Amino acid sequence: MNNSDYTLPEAISTALANGTNIVRAFREQFGYSVEDLAVACGLTTLEIETIESGQNSDPSKLERIAHALGLPNNAMILEETKRLSA
Repeated sequence: MNNSDYTLPEAISTALANGTNIVRAFREQFGYSVEDLAVACGLTTLEIETIESGQNSDPSKLERIAHALGLPNNAMILEETKRLSA
């Protein structure tokens, strides 16, 4: 799948429309706790919580999270860019 062809699942789009952070939306969709996701992507729980609160959208961290969830590397970055430019 080409990264530019990636479309968000409806449940994620709905969560985003309701103001949920994209990382949290995917984490909850996959049934991960903050701790589970931190272990899967090699970040700390504090880093995940900071990203989910909107205080940090470091592209390299978003790529690590996307990779850990089996998503295209830029899936979260594209959505963050759209959100910030809206």
